[in-house]
Amino acid sequence: MRSLAVADSLVERFRVVLLNGGRLPKGIRVNPRIQIINLPPIGIDETNQLVSHDKRIPIERALDRRRTMIVTCFEELRPAAVIVELFPFGRKKFAGELLPLLQAARTPEKRALIVCSLRDILVNKRQNQQKHDDRAAAMANEFFDAVLVHSDPAFARFEETFHPNVPLRVPVKYTGFVVPQSLPQWTTVSRTKTGRKRVVVSAGGGVVGEPLLRLSIEAHRYLANDPEVEMKVIAGPLVHKSSWQALRSQTHGKKRLRLVRHVTDLCAELSDAAVSISQAGYNTCLDVLRAGVPALLVPFAKEEEDEQRRRALRLQHLGLVKVLAQEEQTPERLAAEIRGRMDFKFPATTLDLGGAQCTAKLIESML
Repeated sequence: MRSLAVADSLVERFRVVLLNGGRLPKGIRVNPRIQIINLPPIGIDETNQLVSHDKRIPIERALDRRRTMIVTCFEELRPAAVIVELFPFGRKKFAGELLPLLQAARTPEKRALIVCSLRDILVNKRQNQQKHDDRAAAMANEFFDAVLVHSDPAFARFEETFHPNVPLRVPVKYTGFVVPQSLPQWTTVSRTKTGRKRVVVSAGGGVVGEPLLRLSIEAHRYLANDPEVEMKVIAGPLVHKSSWQALRSQTHGKKRLRLVRHVTDLCAELSDAAVSISQAGYNTCLDVLRAGVPALLVPFAKEEEDEQRRRALRLQHLGLVKVLAQEEQTPERLAAEIRGRMDFKFPATTLDLGGAQCTAKLIESML
């Protein structure tokens, strides 16, 4: 979603080709002026291994095909700029297909501006974190012309989660947070028709969201006797089939509880909500801020990944959200917190949300 928002701003100044490496969820609206080339979709499974999301193509063949498509695309387009998301500060497993692109873009006769596009907070709990940071800094120095951090520096700075011993010579520029250019589509249909307060539960793409969704559905039974409260659970467009079936069974027959797989515009859904319950991914948190909805964040975390927790706690420190700690995650406690958030008055925020437009201007100026 962040890449699409950046592309949407760039298309006002450039011809934009987006190489999409994963599954593009249904219902995503894409500016028709953006040319999308879908690579054979791959992802990472529960054991942290690359897997092909096209059952017809084994992972080895998918990787070979992707590498060829990426280099062929570069040779045919000869772009003025190449923007790479996260790498080399993450996605080490994709080096095999990205390094040939970067090497081609550095040759004198095909030289392109090479920019890394980064979110606000990096993963900072790897087992070999120092080795990772040193390798990333060396690779950035060799191939990249700039690092664009899509954050407000008053909220999170790059050096807080990146500590190489190798000096980083590449300029780091802050753009502000990246959000879609369109404003939230304020909807009041559900509230005017039912007069109820809606709780919206979401889990991003849905790949790792089932525990939060189950917890929220269990919490609903503590709210079920209140006719003024209803809950809408958004499973996510990438939710596993088995998880979707389990969630359907859990919600079947319950009044004022609705389960959907995905929505076109989460921000619009939140604009009409009394409370939002979600994880703390980059895009979801920004949808919460744009919608100005009272929010409970239950950040996804595992042993080597604390990015969402860091983001959630910083937002809580600013008085914008409430974070539900691991030891507090029971249905009874969640139901009580939902009731408590319904009277919360969302404060004004001064965080910079103009990152998409700033990114386009920076790239144009560097060229």
